[in-house]
Formats: sequence, structure tokens, C-alpha cells
Amino acid sequence: MTKNITRRSFNKAGAVAAGITILANSKSARGTPANEKLILGLIGCGGRGPYLAQGFLERRDCEFAYMADVDASKLSSRVGPIAEAQAGKAPQQVQDFRKMLDDQSLDAVVVATPDHWHALASIWACQAGKDVYVEKPITHSCWEGRKMVEAARKYGRIVQGGFQNRSAPYNMEAKQYILDGKLGDVHLCRIYNQKPPWGNCPVVEDSNVPAGLDWDMWNGPAPEHAYNSSMHSCWHHQWRYSGGDIANDASHQIDLARWLLGVDYPKSVYSTGGRFDVQSAAESPDTQIALYDYDKLLVSFELTLFAPYILKTDSVVRDNDMFPYWLQNSTRIEIFGTEGMMIIGRHGGGWQVFVRPQNRQPVVKDQMYGRFPDPEHKENFFSCIRSRELPNADVLESHLSCAMIHYANCSYRLGGQKLTIDPTSEFFTNSDEGNSLLRREYREPWVIRDEV
Repeated sequence: MTKNITRRSFNKAGAVAAGITILANSKSARGTPANEKLILGLIGCGGRGPYLAQGFLERRDCEFAYMADVDASKLSSRVGPIAEAQAGKAPQQVQDFRKMLDDQSLDAVVVATPDHWHALASIWACQAGKDVYVEKPITHSCWEGRKMVEAARKYGRIVQGGFQNRSAPYNMEAKQYILDGKLGDVHLCRIYNQKPPWGNCPVVEDSNVPAGLDWDMWNGPAPEHAYNSSMHSCWHHQWRYSGGDIANDASHQIDLARWLLGVDYPKSVYSTGGRFDVQSAAESPDTQIALYDYDKLLVSFELTLFAPYILKTDSVVRDNDMFPYWLQNSTRIEIFGTEGMMIIGRHGGGWQVFVRPQNRQPVVKDQMYGRFPDPEHKENFFSCIRSRELPNADVLESHLSCAMIHYANCSYRLGGQKLTIDPTSEFFTNSDEGNSLLRREYREPWVIRDEV
């Protein structure tokens, strides 16, 4: 018999025992008086930035005093909806976000830049006394993650990574289910990131910088390069800016799986693959497999970017009491225990536990529907700004999840070399070449210092 676990049956005491932050209602702060509103700054006005800003403004207990982007055209085209949501009060527009960090009235910043800027923007914000909500993946390298943790702790700042799954009630219940031993002993986890064709960047010549774009600052911590429109638009698939789709999209599933399993550093990693489907300017793979070795546990990751028949969980599924068709779900996680197999979806989609079939039909022992947890994650961030407690996706936990991504990409870029990991230093014990990929060379003035 299938047991449906509802939000109302969520075990608060069990979650506390598991070390999970208990969330208030996502609308609980909306009655805050205007003079107690949190004052925010938006760094990065591309696709994700305005979306995040609108979500925060729906709470009605904050306002954006600044919005920053190195592209002046994005500032002018995206200020309208934010101003409208603030009753006509438009945020100040700046191309260099450092100008907002000098404002003592600013409580926190939302970092929604390309990946290679996440760490430096967050560290500078911490040094300026601002709390930080930073999009995933929070780092471009393992070394950056360690520096982010050091900065957050040194300056006493709340730094929340954009890993919303940690704030979802259905995921909290799934974690408690595993902790209670209901799956038995878990020895295998499979993480998937399979999507329709994506990332096939055209090969184009370098060209003049578009008017209004500060290309030098856009490159920032990355090596200097002439303007290239394909590199600019397809930055997710360039090593200098990101880590491919294992970083861009799969970071959500990787973080969720690591949290559910309760693991930190793998003992070793192996990754192989390639860009097999279409020749393009992209450097990262469209097909990738990674294998992580833990004590009595193997975790695998599989990526495909060429499969139009495998789809993400859509809004109809995650906004209603439905489950995806798991076999062709892009972002599922499969957790195999001695007593059952759990399949869980990110960003909604819920989870189901399958046991031995009967009469050749599947048997679902337990299940729980799920919703997209963006409001809960924002509530947790604001709550922690006020309480100074560590948030659900604290910078350290976010860093450890991103390290899994960087470790796999190092192995892939070294031709599939198996790399062993020292958890104390976070570096490899068997590859100097691999270690050279865990920290980049910065260029002035876009530098993360050894002493943050």
C-alpha cells in the first residue's frame, strides 16, 4: 500500500534531529513595517537576476536600492518591472557594482552574474559588511570556495547559495526518511542531467565590443580576451567562465543528492565524455559521466545534451499533485538502498520509494508530492539575516557541492584520469596537473587575494 506523506505530516522534531533548519511560512515576513524592510542590491541583470529580484519583491518586506550590470542596455531594459514592483521607486543603476558596496544602508546583495564572477563579487560584498544570496554554482574553482567560506566567517556574513532544494519540505522529508533507515543501507546513487539539444554555440570571429558593454569588467577574473559574441552568449560552455552543464544545471541535483546522502568529500573521482553530437565553439562536453567513490557508497553522474525525448519537470507537474514520468525525466536522482529505491526530483516533482514488484507491476511503498521551493529558500535567507543563524544552503555546504563539480571536470579535462582527494587540503594527492586546475591566475584588479 502506498503511503502519501503530505506537507502537514512533515516531522518537525525529526528534521531538527537531522540538523535541518525549520522554515517559517514563506509569507510570514510580509507584514514587516516599511522602515524595517531589508535593502538589497542586484548584481547581474541577465535572465536569472531580474527573476530573483521579482521573487524577493513579492515578499513585500524588502526593496532594491541598486541594480548593477556591466551592460548598460540590460540596466535600461530591466529597471522598469523592478520599479513597478516597488510602487514606482526605481533602483539606482550602476555598471560597476562596487559603487553600491559603499552604501551603509545596503543590507544584502543578490549575485546573479556569470559563474566566474560569483566568488569575487561575494567576497567583496562580505568585506563591505553585506550579506549575500549567490546563484549556483557559487564558484569557478575549489580554491574560490575556500576563500568564500573564509570571508563569510571572518566578516560574520550570511551567505546563501542558490540551492533551493535544501529549503523544500518534500526534500526535508526525504532526507529524514533516509536517516530513519527506511531505505536500508544505501550503497548506490545515480544523478542525472539529461536535456534536449543545448549549448551548441556557433563558431564566430572576434569582433568589436557592443556599445554600452564594459567587456573588460565582464571578463573580470577570467583571462583577457577580445570580444566574441559566441563566447559572450555561450559562456556556460567555456572553461574560462564556467564548467559546462554539470555546473550550470546539474549543480542542483548534485547538491541535493550530496545533502540527502549526508556525505562531504569523495575519496576519488573519475570522469569521461566529450562533445559528440555537434561541432561547436563550446569546450565543455555534451556527454559526460562521472563516478565518485565514498565509503561503501558509489555516486554516479550522467549528462546528455542531445536528447529531445528527455524533459525537465514542467510547471504543471510541480504545481500539482503529480509525479514526473521518471524514466524520461531530465533531472531525477535514484537512491538505491537494501530495502528500497527512492527516485526524487529537484525543484518540485516529489519522490517515490519503489520496492519489489508484484504480479509484474510496480509497487510504490511511500511517496510525497513536491513544489518549487524558491519562496521557502528566500524566506530562509531573510530569516537568517535577522537571526544570524546559518542558512540552509550555507556557503560551506554550497562550496562542498561545487567541489564535486570541479573535481569531475578536472578528471574530464585530464583525459579521464582517476583523481584521489585529500579532504584536509581539498587538493588531489596524485596529480599536480589536476591541482593546477583548482585555482586560476587572476588579473588586476579582479583578484581574489590569499588573505580575504
